[in-house]
Amino acid sequence: MSDKKPIFVTGIGTGIGKTIIAAVLVEKLRADYWKPVQSGDLQDSDSIKVKELVSNTKTRFFPETYRLTQPYSPHKSAALDGITIATESFVLPETQNDLIIEGAGGLMVPLNDSFLIIDLIKKSSAEVVLVSRNYLGSINHTLLSIFALKQYQIPVRGIIFNGARDIYSEDYILKSTGIPLLGHLPEFENLSSEIIREAGKYIEL
Repeated sequence: MSDKKPIFVTGIGTGIGKTIIAAVLVEKLRADYWKPVQSGDLQDSDSIKVKELVSNTKTRFFPETYRLTQPYSPHKSAALDGITIATESFVLPETQNDLIIEGAGGLMVPLNDSFLIIDLIKKSSAEVVLVSRNYLGSINHTLLSIFALKQYQIPVRGIIFNGARDIYSEDYILKSTGIPLLGHLPEFENLSSEIIREAGKYIEL
């Protein structure tokens, strides 16, 4: 592994834009990519999406540890597939490159009856890039996410706001938590590898 900690991209909820942010970070850093758990959409998975958006020739894409057929929370998807997600199955890929790990949903998404996404982050000895999006309730969701990360003593590299700006929400979150701002990513109508390359200028790591 690289001496650097892996970067775990997680969000304040589902549909926040983790996959887009992950693609931008992978392209910007020419890092490797790993999505440990994919629930549903196996023909158009997040790994496939990121691979289509990344154009550098250095990045390696590691296979998911679990590919679940149903589009639900991983613990439910696994149960419907007749399996139980085993925590010991999650082993960091061997690489000397930077590694971007993309989570599933938010921090408190269950992988089995006693293991959450936040536990997987802790197990991975990763630092977090938290993706937030401005909507009614996002302050609460963002602060709760940061509180949980602090409770678990997980280092937070910073926060990226994805989509429309709201300076009132963003200023409150940044001032009250002290979490570094890594950037703002605007809304993109049509994604392409060129747009993902250009988007790197919006983010400082």
